[in-house]
Amino acid sequence: MNTRSVIITGASAGLGLECARAILTRDEWHVVLAVRDVSRGEAAVAQLGSPDRCTVLACDLASLRSVRDFTVAFAAAGLPPLHAVVGNAGLQVVSALQQTEDGVETTFGVNHLGHFALIEGLREHLVTPARIVMVASGTHDPKKFTGMPHPHYTSAAALAHPQPGEPVDGRRRYTTSKLCNVLYTYEIDRRLGHGAQGVTVTAFDPGLMPSSGLSRDYTPAQKVLWRIVSPLLRALPNVNSVAISGARLAALATDPEFDGVTGEYFEGATPIRSSMESYDTDKARDLWETSAQLLYGSSTR
Repeated sequence: MNTRSVIITGASAGLGLECARAILTRDEWHVVLAVRDVSRGEAAVAQLGSPDRCTVLACDLASLRSVRDFTVAFAAAGLPPLHAVVGNAGLQVVSALQQTEDGVETTFGVNHLGHFALIEGLREHLVTPARIVMVASGTHDPKKFTGMPHPHYTSAAALAHPQPGEPVDGRRRYTTSKLCNVLYTYEIDRRLGHGAQGVTVTAFDPGLMPSSGLSRDYTPAQKVLWRIVSPLLRALPNVNSVAISGARLAALATDPEFDGVTGEYFEGATPIRSSMESYDTDKARDLWETSAQLLYGSSTR
């Protein structure tokens, strides 16, 4: 019998789909697939094979209006109580500097601001004990060899609204957005009293997953190179299949062994220190206050 709901963003493919698959092996959970394309979400449910334990709801993280509509639809759906939210959806935009519906740079808008808005909208619906898990990336840490540019965080306002003429630098915008995911994890954990309010918050690095869809915005030449190089990367540390990483992500969201664990950054199944910059409380506060300003028109919430 389903007694608990979990919301997973970007659950129609890749890591999110495998996380949903793993959670469905636990009988008490109902999975809500928060997806941009409902038809793809319905196709994912068909793959999962448990239609009575899955609900597909539209949620385009590039649109604050869509995020608000999602929270209203979830509240009206009559689903089991919400005990977990997995912020999994993410993208890289390398072809051009793009903006969301709300005029925010797309990588920052989807990977961070959309999730910020979603979790803010869902907080009143969370039933304790509850968990929030943010999917980050080892690429946020300059000390790790990932082949990606180091993040560059000056201010959240600069990330949200690049100045005219700034280079696209989409891969760096991606790694910086992953730094934002970790900064946000630690900041919301502080604001929730480090678990004192019954909500725990963790960040998760799934490792490099060569078969994931993050290269979809690459140029044709980059995609060819990626197909050649990606099989060779499997010999490196923390390179995983989406199924393995999906199971680990599911465990962080639902397994009793992680009861009470909060304010931690996990590389796979192991808690580790994240980057030095990710512990910068001034940057975390700036990120929160700017995000609240973009969402509410005020930084006071």
